[in-house]
Amino acid sequence: MISTQRLTGQISVDLPPGEAFRLFTPRGEQDWAHGWHPRFPAPVSDDAQPGTVFETDAHGQRTVWVVTGRQPGTCISYARVIAGEQAGTVTITIRADGAASNVEVSYQLTALSPGAGGRLRDFADGYETFLGAWQDAISAWLDRGELRSTTTAADDLSSY
Repeated sequence: MISTQRLTGQISVDLPPGEAFRLFTPRGEQDWAHGWHPRFPAPVSDDAQPGTVFETDAHGQRTVWVVTGRQPGTCISYARVIAGEQAGTVTITIRADGAASNVEVSYQLTALSPGAGGRLRDFADGYETFLGAWQDAISAWLDRGELRSTTTAADDLSSY
């Protein structure tokens, strides 16, 4: 059965929204997400500009991403497609929480085949753990004090 999953969760980032925002841009995510290496088919100076296209590879799957919207410091959204597997959107919304940021991460994904439906349900079942890994990786990266580094976390967080 083909399925659609709408998933939303939150993490905390110990940076103000304007600084936290960069961590969720295509290039910024490289700092903390092991295995996240966006490739841009056309040169881009602003990787968060709506309309920007990039690709990632993880677990033997190529994902095509398109930046669909941006409000600097507060929100970035993407369309993402894994051919024959799934398609949907990812939206990151950042709100001030004292000196830190509350980050809401929302995925809306549709399986493109019956077999992909089971894998999508597995992702949904593990979504809280998935976001917990984001939280841990970002916190570890911040603890190392590498605010402009390309060092990545130990866990591979690039699968979705």
